[in-house]
Amino acid sequence: MPKARYAFELPTHHVDYGKEIVIGDLNIDPQAQRTLNERRAQTIANGMVREAIGSIVVSERADGDLYIVDGQHRWRACALAGIPTIMAEVHHDLTQAEEAILFLIKNRESHKPRPIDEYHVGLTGGVPLFVDTDRILQKHGLTLGSTSTNGVGAVSGVLQITDRYGSSTFDRTLTVAEEAWGRAAETWDGMLLGGIGMFLGRWGDLVDDKELARKLLDAGTAAKWRSEILSQSSRGGFNNSGTGSRVSTSYRLVAGAWNKGRRAGNRIEA
Repeated sequence: MPKARYAFELPTHHVDYGKEIVIGDLNIDPQAQRTLNERRAQTIANGMVREAIGSIVVSERADGDLYIVDGQHRWRACALAGIPTIMAEVHHDLTQAEEAILFLIKNRESHKPRPIDEYHVGLTGGVPLFVDTDRILQKHGLTLGSTSTNGVGAVSGVLQITDRYGSSTFDRTLTVAEEAWGRAAETWDGMLLGGIGMFLGRWGDLVDDKELARKLLDAGTAAKWRSEILSQSSRGGFNNSGTGSRVSTSYRLVAGAWNKGRRAGNRIEA
């Protein structure tokens, strides 16, 4: 499996650990944070054990203002529970973009945010993985987050294509899919894009994109492809019904469509 092409990096900077901060002195920057879930905060507050809150992550900006990088639900829970202060590790001299990157690093080590929140924070941070993915989506007139004629819902799936194989492969993937099945919600299904992306990522130098699109359409509509992928994945049993297995099934079907009618020496072994 290819290694990720993108990494999150931060400059060396000063950090104060174990600093007690007044709840009211903390701010949230929505561009560098996931969306606050009030119900989740209330649930935390209802079962709050003050000694087990731990430390949140805070950025002290050049003007002295304090912004939460990670831990806003615990912060909000403390406010709801009437707890006046919270412990924090305080990072200094970070830009807003670097705060976003710090958020992503912290959450990759622990509780991951929703993929769409990670995506928006990554754009704020100027993280190449997210910026490159967004650039290709805009090129194709697409948005990310919900499946529609002009939208792709498979956030993690498209990021994985870019991360493993590069933005040019993601660009080719969208082009092939649209050429095969037209501009429709079914075209942007995550399993279909994942299979095409994996195939192009592994064998792109040997593949003519227009021919691939034609062969995909010859094998059926996007809806038929999706149905076949789900059917073959489910026949593999419970352990083979996850997203990764479905993308692998899609990849094998894409390879099969490409190989159809080819002599043995010109086939690509999936």
